[in-house]
Amino acid sequence: MKTVLVIDDEESIRNSLAGILKDEGYSVILEGNGDRGFTAFKEKTPNAVLLDVWLPDRDGADILSEMVKINKNIPVIMISGHSDIDTAIKTIKIGAYDFIEKPLSLDRLVITVENAVKFNSLSEKKTILAESLPEGFEFIGETESIKSLKEKILRAAPSSAPVLITGENGTGKEIAARAVHLNSLRKDEPFIAINCAAIPEELIESEIFGYEKGAFTGANARKKGKFELADGGTIFLDEIGDMSLRMQSKILRVLQENKFQRVGGEGEIESDVRVIAATNKYLETEIPAGRFRSDLFFRLNVIPLYIPPLRERRNDIPLLIDYFIKIFGNNAGKLEIDKNVVNILKDYDWPGNVRELKNIIERFSILNMHDKITEKDVISELKIKSPATKKEKDAIDSGAEMATKPDGYNEGYEDYESYMAEGSFKKAKEDFEKAYLTRKLKENNNNITKTAQIIGMSRRNLQKRINYLDIVF
Repeated sequence: MKTVLVIDDEESIRNSLAGILKDEGYSVILEGNGDRGFTAFKEKTPNAVLLDVWLPDRDGADILSEMVKINKNIPVIMISGHSDIDTAIKTIKIGAYDFIEKPLSLDRLVITVENAVKFNSLSEKKTILAESLPEGFEFIGETESIKSLKEKILRAAPSSAPVLITGENGTGKEIAARAVHLNSLRKDEPFIAINCAAIPEELIESEIFGYEKGAFTGANARKKGKFELADGGTIFLDEIGDMSLRMQSKILRVLQENKFQRVGGEGEIESDVRVIAATNKYLETEIPAGRFRSDLFFRLNVIPLYIPPLRERRNDIPLLIDYFIKIFGNNAGKLEIDKNVVNILKDYDWPGNVRELKNIIERFSILNMHDKITEKDVISELKIKSPATKKEKDAIDSGAEMATKPDGYNEGYEDYESYMAEGSFKKAKEDFEKAYLTRKLKENNNNITKTAQIIGMSRRNLQKRINYLDIVF
């Protein structure tokens, strides 16, 4: 409900305006003098103000000037029964939205207030939209998994159904969320993002839902929360898997009823917001562990989007390298990269995913003195071993025996036969491991993240074993 603040020293006028505005569906705050009215303006943050020019304690024009300094987006309509053209011009120059003379024309008053409230909403929305513009990085990739993801985003975007995005840190979950918003019918409305893991538990409720003055120590004025600011648009709840069970229940209520309360508030505020949530956790295992509500999971998981890690789409790495070089190379001058370096980067596992790749290319663009990324630079930066020489590769490809002894020989073995016996046992274990992992992957539709969580292994280590054992799926 929109709020109008009326500051007038005549009680009859205040009561008359209150009745009219309430009939029009507004919440009304009434004050009889300038000081209390100005205090209400600062603390209540109304959507519009009706301010008398002549007040017993202060000049209305002076109050107007202070209001404009605090928040120029709140329209102030000046009213007066003893005014002249000079007073009207003066207040308009200061920043008044309009000037109405007494006796008040009720029809004109209602229309003026209605337009003023619309002006307030548009001004606030412009500010929010300016703060929620995309970061400037696109969703780059041509592998089948990324093509499928892009198609799913385009199909899901026009609806208002909740979306749950899963994937490791750095894969681009927020970029996917923005893509959903920008292709939706809400694209001209705000996109508000909040990182649930970055806000302390005692503050997250007030950040998400806002608070009233006096709700807690330090709450000196009413503040709108993220759901209220995102009205009509999209709210992105990043890392929702780190949210407490208490807050999960409150988010569930908003999804069910489209209503919420500010902290310390009594009235309910309606919410027309599309919720997109994201997590790097596997929520299906968090639920039986008692760390995530199953009813909230099913509410959010109407449209599931999974973003694969970079090591599962290595063919996209050259495209991403070119993309980031164009961005950061233009910022810091021309930047080149050796062709063999691209292959090294393709073979790297990228635990930080696309974010790590982006940061490294940006770092090279700033710190590289020769405007060229070399093999030596990459090996040093990623702290990896130098790739095998061409001679070693040719020997391996032709099946030739390396000049060195087998790995592990003379390390605790009396002779070569003992080493070979141990090697046979090692091979048997590897055969069993390969069969076990192959079966588990098949049971989980070859989802590496899900399989790793079920068998109690880190995602990175499982990928290494898959590569080492040459498991094909």
